[in-house]
Amino acid sequence: MRSYLDFEKPVAELEAKADELRALDEKGDDYSLGEEIAKLEAKAGQTLKDLYGALSPWQKTLVARHPQRPHFLDYCAGLITEFTPLAGDRSFGEDEAIVGGFGRFRGEPVCVIGQEKGNSTETRLRHNFGMPKPEGYRKAIRLVEMADRFGLPVLSFVDTAGAYPGIEAEERGQAEAIARSTESWLGLRTPSVALVIGEGGSGGAIAIAAASQVLMLEHAIYSVISPEGAASILWRDTAKARDAATGMKITAQDLLKFGIIDGIVGEPTGGAHRDPQAAIARAGDAIEAALAGLADLGGEEIVDRRAEKYLAIGRSL
Repeated sequence: MRSYLDFEKPVAELEAKADELRALDEKGDDYSLGEEIAKLEAKAGQTLKDLYGALSPWQKTLVARHPQRPHFLDYCAGLITEFTPLAGDRSFGEDEAIVGGFGRFRGEPVCVIGQEKGNSTETRLRHNFGMPKPEGYRKAIRLVEMADRFGLPVLSFVDTAGAYPGIEAEERGQAEAIARSTESWLGLRTPSVALVIGEGGSGGAIAIAAASQVLMLEHAIYSVISPEGAASILWRDTAKARDAATGMKITAQDLLKFGIIDGIVGEPTGGAHRDPQAAIARAGDAIEAALAGLADLGGEEIVDRRAEKYLAIGRSL
C-alpha cells in the first residue's frame, strides 16, 4: 500500500477517486468509467509532477526519509551480482548498520559498502536504523583496505541519519573510527564512487563518502547535522526544523552548486519510492559513467585528485 507524505494530499485524493471509479468499473456495469479514470490519473500525474518540480528543502527531507524509499540492500540486489558479504571488524564484533562485501557491478569486480536502514520493524532493529557503531566503520575500513590491496573500485551507498550516539559507541571509540574510516577512503589508490540515496547525516555519512566522485539522488539530503538537530541547537526548538532545512542548504541542487558533490541522479516523478526499479537503474548508469571517468587514472593520480577535490571545497565561496 502506497504511503503519502502530507504535501502529497492532493495527489492522494485524486488517486483515491480513480481507485473508487476503477472498483465500480470492474463490477461490469453497462456504463464504462474508463474515460473518467484516465482523466483522474492524468490529473494526478500532472499534480505529482508539479509538486515534485518545486519541493522545498524540508519537503525533500521528508522524501529522503520516506519509509518506502529503496535502501542499500535494494540497490545491491539490483546492481551487484555474485555479492559476497563479509562480517565483523576483527576487533569487537559485527555491526549490521553497515553491510559490505565484494561482487560484480555490470560484470566488473568491485567492493560495495552501504548503510542499511531496514524496511520493517524487525529489520530496522537489526540494522539499528542505519546508524553505525564503531565496529561498523572498522569493518568498512577492513573492506576498503582489501579493495586497495587487490586494485578493486569501491562503491558506497550512503543512507544514515548519523552515526549511533549511544554511550557504548562512544566507549568503543566512535569518533576515532569515523576519522580512520574517512582517512581510509581518502588514501584509497583505486577509483571510488559514493552515492547518497537518502539521508547523508554528519560524520556518520562522510565516513564512507569521501570518494573520488560523490553523487546524490535528486531528492536526497546531505548535511553536517539533521534539520531537527540544528533547530535544537540554534533555537532550542525542533519545531523550527523546516527553517533550519532551508538555511542549511542540504539539497543536492545546493550542494552541486557549492562543489560539495559531483553530480545529481534524477529520480522518477514522485521520488524513488514510486518506481524503485527505475531509480536503481538510473543510479547504476550514473555510477558506471563516474567509474568510466576514473578508469584511466593511476593510483597516485587518484589520491592526488581526491585530495585536490576536498581541499578545494569552500575556497571559492
